[in-house]
Amino acid sequence: MKVTTKGQVTIPMEVREQLNIRPGAEVEFVVEGNAARMIPVKTATSGRRLVERLRGKGTVRMSTDEIMALTRGVE
Repeated sequence: MKVTTKGQVTIPMEVREQLNIRPGAEVEFVVEGNAARMIPVKTATSGRRLVERLRGKGTVRMSTDEIMALTRGVE
């Protein structure tokens, strides 16, 4: 297979299917001597991505105990 001027190659469909690589998937290249291995990157679940995106965005300064008391209806 040929490499484009941008350094791109097309991953054959059979390989994409075997490795479960879908459009938008991330892969990593590992160089070993004069060869390279392509490894699919395990991505975070959508819930984990949401938590990571929201981390540090809170504006209310409350302790965990205060938040838990509010969620449980304890005063």
